[in-house]
This record gives sequence, C-alpha cells and structure tokens, in this order.
Amino acid sequence: MKAIVIEQYGGKEQLKEKELERPQISENQVLLEIYATSINQIDWKLREGYLKERLPFEFPIILGWDAAGVIAEVGEAVHDFKVGDRVFARPATTRQGTYAEFVPVEENLLARMPENMTFEEAAAIPLAGLTAWQTLVDVAKIKEGDKVLVHAGAGGVGNFAIQIAKSFGAYVATTASKENEDFVKSLGADLVIDYKTEQFEDVLSDYDIVLDALGGDVLDKSFQVLKEGGHLVSIAGMPSEQDAAKYGVHASSYWLEPKGDQLQELAGLYEKGQLKPVIGEVFDLNEQGLQDAHALSETHHAKGKIVIRVK
Repeated sequence: MKAIVIEQYGGKEQLKEKELERPQISENQVLLEIYATSINQIDWKLREGYLKERLPFEFPIILGWDAAGVIAEVGEAVHDFKVGDRVFARPATTRQGTYAEFVPVEENLLARMPENMTFEEAAAIPLAGLTAWQTLVDVAKIKEGDKVLVHAGAGGVGNFAIQIAKSFGAYVATTASKENEDFVKSLGADLVIDYKTEQFEDVLSDYDIVLDALGGDVLDKSFQVLKEGGHLVSIAGMPSEQDAAKYGVHASSYWLEPKGDQLQELAGLYEKGQLKPVIGEVFDLNEQGLQDAHALSETHHAKGKIVIRVK
C-alpha cells in the first residue's frame, strides 16, 4: 500500500512516500480502506519531535489520526460491521497512523457514516470533533442555558465546539479575528470578540465553561471570566491549580479518548443539521500534498479542516 512516512524527526521535507505491506488485523479489528484523512496540529508537532516523550513511536512513523473509508476486511470477533460498510474513526493504534491506503481499526472505535456525508466531511470530524465533544460534554457537563466561551472558534476544534455547544442550547461567545467574524457566526456563535482589538477578560464575565485551545496567557486569563463552580478545560496547557482554587472553579487539561459511540453521536448531529464539518483545503495523498498540507497547518491560519483525499 502507499503511505507517507517519516523516518526521523524534522521539517516537512521528512514526509516521504513509501510502498509498504498491507497491514494485518487482529480478531477484534477491521481493515479500513481509507478514502480520506485530515491534518491536525498534533501531526506536525509530532513530526518535529515535540511530542516524542508523550507519544513514543518507532520509526518509520505513519502520521495521521482521522480516517474515513470502506471496510475491506473484518476480524473473526467483529459482529456489528461488515465488508463494504462506510465508516469513520479515530484509530487508537500508535503503530500506524492514517496517511496510508489502509489502517487497522478496533470495532469499538468505528462509527457509521450518514448516507449524505462525504468521505472528506467524515475525515474532518474524528480527532477535532471528539475533542470538542468530550471537553464540553464529558468534562464540563454542558447543559441548556450555559454560557460558553470557545477560544479560537475558527480553528479545527473551535468550530466543532461552537456547533456542539449550540446543539445543547448554550449561549456561545468566541474569540476570532475580524476576518473570521462572519464565519464563526455562521457556525452559531452569539458573540464574537476580536482578539486583536479586544481583551476577552474585560468583555466577558459569569461564564459556565471556557474551552481553551491556545494556552499561555489566554489560558491564565480565562479564569477571570468564569463564575464560581465553572469549568475551564484546556487542550493546550495545564491550568494553574492555585488559580483554580483562588477563583473557585474546576480546571483541567484534556487529551481525547477515541470512542466510536461518541462519533456516532456526532454523526447524529450531522443528520439533524446541527453539525457541519468545515473543510478549508483538500490535498492528495502524495509526498508533495502532505508537505503542502503540513506547511499550511503550521501557519495557524487554516480555516476549518485540511483534508487529504486518498481515493
């Protein structure tokens, strides 16, 4: 099978096209023929070696965390899926990522694609969508009427978080550039704060939930907008325990856990018209395509998801 691999840490030029053996599956896995995958910032951070202690892969590494495609083979213990099913997933294996034509996936991580969902749309959802869902629903316990601040609402996780929060009946504020104001409002944002000209901590107060995707000063200042008992969840840093105690709030860092049943919940929101993956750019699965896709992701200015078309 064709795959894009790295054989050492470094710049985007380390992404190389290789021909590898088609992977074998265990009894509780399916072999997914990938039609589309997507880019997340973790991809190039791992490529650069920033995460080598937290994610100890062995070279050669196939990067990628999102997969959408058609089941090509099923293990003996797989009962709920069959060859030919259209599915999407965030595979759990650290042995092989999704920049490839095939990937093994555990049955419990799979979700069925709605009939009208494209492979590109499905590939845009898993990592970012699950991160948004789990931080808001599992950690922060979002409910109708909550006031939610989503930092970087035009980003990969942010755009899903806005839509998910609105599906629960929350009031949503978000930080974004003036250029992205109409975009985040189209996702459902009630209030947009231009981070270049406004200080969100001066504008907002008494919020129930803050989802931080930026870290640093933004994370530190986010305590100021929460009501007592509120939740601050960061996917970009570790909140201060001292500040959490000072403000009387719950604060935590979060790393997603792949779950097929929650992906199916997101598929349900898609069918109801409450969740629409935003696709910015599409590249092909080849050396140049992946290098260009990584370069775009590294600018931090991609709107929506960067998708890789495999078939």
